Amino acid sequence: MAQQSGSPLPVVLVDDESTVLLSSRMILGSAGIKNVQTIEDSRQLMPLLAEQEVALVVLDLFMPYISGTQLLPEIVKEHPEIPVIVMTASQEIETAVACMKEGAFDYLVKPVEESRFISGVKRALELRALRRQMDALKRSLISDRLEHGEAFSSIVTASRKMRSLFQYLEAIAGSSEPVLVTGETGTGKELLAQSVHKLSGLSGAFVPVNVAGLDDALFSDTLFGHRKGAFSGADASREGMVAKAAGGTLFLDEIGDLTPASQVKLLRLLQERQYFPLGSDVAKISDARILCATHRDLAAAMAAETFRSDLYYRLSVHQVDIPPLRKRREDVPALVAFFAAEAANSLDKKVPEAAAELMTLLENYHFPGNVRELRAMVFDAVARHKSGPVLAAKSFRKTIKQQLNIAPTGNKGGDVSGQDGKFPTLKEAERLHIEEALRRSGNNQGTAAALLGISRPALNRRLSRMQND
Repeated sequence: MAQQSGSPLPVVLVDDESTVLLSSRMILGSAGIKNVQTIEDSRQLMPLLAEQEVALVVLDLFMPYISGTQLLPEIVKEHPEIPVIVMTASQEIETAVACMKEGAFDYLVKPVEESRFISGVKRALELRALRRQMDALKRSLISDRLEHGEAFSSIVTASRKMRSLFQYLEAIAGSSEPVLVTGETGTGKELLAQSVHKLSGLSGAFVPVNVAGLDDALFSDTLFGHRKGAFSGADASREGMVAKAAGGTLFLDEIGDLTPASQVKLLRLLQERQYFPLGSDVAKISDARILCATHRDLAAAMAAETFRSDLYYRLSVHQVDIPPLRKRREDVPALVAFFAAEAANSLDKKVPEAAAELMTLLENYHFPGNVRELRAMVFDAVARHKSGPVLAAKSFRKTIKQQLNIAPTGNKGGDVSGQDGKFPTLKEAERLHIEEALRRSGNNQGTAAALLGISRPALNRRLSRMQND
């Protein structure tokens, strides 16, 4: 993936003193900012900015050849999106005021306190990331297209809602901030997280960890690792998942199930980018991007005081909610075709096509298990399919009958209300229910019977009674 899609852009340090460049680079490296380029000859800066995208320029004012005083307005004019931090030995207030008027993001006086330098650089990087995200969102809204659709190739969808999510993720993929993915079980949260990792352009691995059921000790050992002798049975040192995700993405699934103690440790990792392996008092720096997912209602968990609000707000800098399959029924035909082909290939069978009656049945099913449930249904049906080019509806009816629970679908003929708005009698309700099933099934009585959870002869008897009433 191209760098502009998300891999960290370089911080460029410009100073004619090599010792200052070296010490500044080491300070930033200790804070986890490792992509740093240094320039001693100020004449090289503008050609560099013309050739590649950078995150930030830290600029000395007094240099031979071209001074920082000359370079600052030129950078602001030619590359207004790049924040410039002036770092110089000059303590004159007039100089500082002049630099800020020219467009400098910050003004630091040498020797700069490490914490002040790091905080200034981090604030500038956050501003740069925000500008890039806003630009990407504007482009996606104007063009209504995906710049890197291949990153979502593992997600089968024809849904406009999903496409909007993809456009948002393209815009924020380059951010170093966490992403929280929410949605019901089986909607594909990990697949979406993998797409964000692909878009980010990060060179490290995508490391998934399901934290559900982990107590605090196991959570710490899994994520942070341990030193030899840290506890009974620790015969050798072991690196944790955070270390394995260095330079890449750490995906924490089922984050809503974390214990309170583990929540505190995760919050510390997010805020300080540091962690301690069990048995060690030496902090390690993490540069892994953190993505999280949950099917739980975190707002309700915060209200019940089982999930920390400060952790939630730190995790949800960027947030996407995947709609359940019942709210994007247009995806059902494509998913059935995809899973049928996948199942047939794995079983060395010919790929069957879905019957029209089957598609009507599935498009009216509420899918409590979402895409995962549909995949299981299709694989089971293809495995039991004997012959013929068509995958029949009867292969699915037994499963659907067991869980069928049709919800009202607005005012399209399924509004079960009596005449003149009165509460319907049982006979009226039955008539309305049957009429709605027939409408949804396109008057196919076999499919309507399946939707109603009764046999076709039973439906015929009810239709006969309705005609005689």
